[in-house]
Amino acid sequence: MIAFLSGPVAALSPATAVIEVGGIGMAVQCAPRTLADLRVGRQARLATSLVVREDSLTLYGFADDDERQVFELLQTASGVGPRLAQAMLATHSPDALRQAVSTGDEKALMAVSGIGKKGAQKLLLELKDRLGAPLGAHIGRQTPGAAAAPDWREQLQAALIGLGYAAREAEEAVSAVAPQAEAALAEGVRPPVPQLLRAALQTLNRTR
Repeated sequence: MIAFLSGPVAALSPATAVIEVGGIGMAVQCAPRTLADLRVGRQARLATSLVVREDSLTLYGFADDDERQVFELLQTASGVGPRLAQAMLATHSPDALRQAVSTGDEKALMAVSGIGKKGAQKLLLELKDRLGAPLGAHIGRQTPGAAAAPDWREQLQAALIGLGYAAREAEEAVSAVAPQAEAALAEGVRPPVPQLLRAALQTLNRTR
């Protein structure tokens, strides 16, 4: 198992970081919140999980060992593969997922693209005794809207800047997709950062 990668960041894309290790570029699939902290040319250390399939070897990267552990635990639930597990971690932090599962919060899981009401109910049952209790002492004390409002903007802007866009361009793109995020908040769910990032990149491509 490849437990982690450490080296300079050679390239970034909306879903992938390339880390140079011993002269070899290792492509790592990462969620937006992880990519947001990376910069081309700077040193990085990513916890990793290697997913082996008959026709592929895919390396997934995480900010720390806790994210990787939750990523792997999520896949012990039926119907959850690496992509859905990563989507869950792109939408919620590990502790937010623990909080959602421990409190039976269907809406939090339904905020993840690809999870409907029945799927959320099934996941709550299967993951209840697997993820454990939240590690943070103050998780869940704010309303979903209050907690998510600044979070999605910061994640999205940092991800765009990490991809090489100027701060002004990133701000304009964030403003362009704000109505989508506000619609999600109005429904009581966290804005889906991966989808917002794709929409923001589309607006930037149209203006260039």
